[in-house]
Amino acid sequence: MIRIGVVEDEPDSIDRILSHLDRFQRESGERFHVGAFSDGAEVIADYRPEWDVLFLDIRMAKVDGMTAARRIREVDSQVIIVFITSSPHYAVSGYEVDALSYLLKPLAYASFEQEMRRVLTRLRQRQRRELLFTAVDGVHHRVAVDDILYFESAGHRVEVHTLDADYQVVSTLRAMESELAGDGFIRCHSGLLVNLRHVTGVEGSDCRIRGGARLPISRPRKREFLAALAEHIGSRGSTA
Repeated sequence: MIRIGVVEDEPDSIDRILSHLDRFQRESGERFHVGAFSDGAEVIADYRPEWDVLFLDIRMAKVDGMTAARRIREVDSQVIIVFITSSPHYAVSGYEVDALSYLLKPLAYASFEQEMRRVLTRLRQRQRRELLFTAVDGVHHRVAVDDILYFESAGHRVEVHTLDADYQVVSTLRAMESELAGDGFIRCHSGLLVNLRHVTGVEGSDCRIRGGARLPISRPRKREFLAALAEHIGSRGSTA
């Protein structure tokens, strides 16, 4: 699933973009996970490299889009940035943050659709690793590894929690851990294997996962977990 963030401080503009995204999904068959932010300050607060695409308004009250983009590039070199503005004279500055393009307000659907085609082409040029598995109901699934939040041991089964849905698989946590070695997964507990990409914070003996889940960090695994999380954040920042 493609993860799209919309950063815009004008309610009418947000509604227009969200409406365009809904229409594009219906007409193209693509599926998006969409998040909306009302200012650049909101999107850069505790920013994690979890978005595929960001639509950034240039002029916002607290933190403008260009400033937000510079901050984002410090920790995320991969996200596709598309600026939305009422003035084209910012275009040269976009090279600083490797913006894909600009869309001018008022945003017509024809222009938006054309830009979304370019975005999808760029995304498809990247190799996204996928996990293939058969759920307990016999249905085969193909899930992008980046979209997996965490695995949870449940007896002789493993529950796979993703951005879009949850699945049960006849497997073991050890088998999943082995298959995903090197992909940023680590146990925070003997029965939980977490995708570090989606850890949004640590409070005491719990880690927060995108979407609102709070998972326990066992005492024997806490030091290793925190070290792995720090290394993961540092490695993402070093690629910017």
